[in-house]
Amino acid sequence: MLDLNRLKALHAVSVYGSVGAAADALMVTPSAVSQQLAKLERETGATLLERNGRGVRLTDAAGLLADHAERILALVETAEADFEALRGEVVGRLSIGAFPTAARGLLPGALVHLRERHPDLRLQLIERDPERQIREAARGELDLAVVQDWMNRPMAIPEGLSRAMLFDDIADVVLPETHPLATRSEIELAELSGERWISSSPGTICHDWLVYTLRSAGLEPDIACMADEYPTQLALVAAGQGCAIIPRLGRDHIPAGVRVVPILPRPIRKIYALWRSDAARRPAIRAAVEALRAVSLSHRPAEPVESAEPAASVEERATG
Repeated sequence: MLDLNRLKALHAVSVYGSVGAAADALMVTPSAVSQQLAKLERETGATLLERNGRGVRLTDAAGLLADHAERILALVETAEADFEALRGEVVGRLSIGAFPTAARGLLPGALVHLRERHPDLRLQLIERDPERQIREAARGELDLAVVQDWMNRPMAIPEGLSRAMLFDDIADVVLPETHPLATRSEIELAELSGERWISSSPGTICHDWLVYTLRSAGLEPDIACMADEYPTQLALVAAGQGCAIIPRLGRDHIPAGVRVVPILPRPIRKIYALWRSDAARRPAIRAAVEALRAVSLSHRPAEPVESAEPAASVEERATG
């Protein structure tokens, strides 16, 4: 009989293209993946991997087996979800991914909520950028993902995933206190023409969003500094190195020498939970979404947000 863990290792190599990348995804060592594949070769009597330059490629036999493995793993996930739903107990293991500010600002409270109410649930938190979370949730490598999605630059969500809105996170401009506009109650984005900007690294969602947003307002971005952590960006603003646009969830502490001013129109990112539709019946997923919603109540904006949809109270299936 084919061993499920060995099939999972083969499927991971098929998806990620190498033993090392598969090991990273499965959070094991490359040696452990190689051992599983060697055992699967002995079990099937077929060669599964061939040398291809410095890497490896799957043989035709391995490709066939990997296709079956994908369907088998999906069936196992559905069976586990149905069984847990039948028992009605919040048990088992639940892996939750979250982007950095959510991992810091939302997940600690949600994990406490879950541990107090469901002590038999084994929880694992993994910090990931939203795009990687979406890929891993679609493949079943994450049970639940907490992602961000800027309203003026939405991400594509694959079919087979369901989601629940948590709250709308508003972003404001952060200026040095000596800036001529620092005492204003609100600023039109176009008024910041000619400013130097502090951004996250190129290729990240937040960097690409900032460049897109500034150009949409007719401003050509002059990126003076790049830092991925919001506290670092705030420190650079305090040092007079430029301005930044920072969501409220990411602002744990405002240093001296900095002023936060709302922007018109309001930049909004939607924060939501995402999971495989096949696993939607799992009580653990429903409990985790409930915990995230409870923690999110304190982050929902007190002011009306004209361009944002209200936070949903029902699950929504993504259509891509």
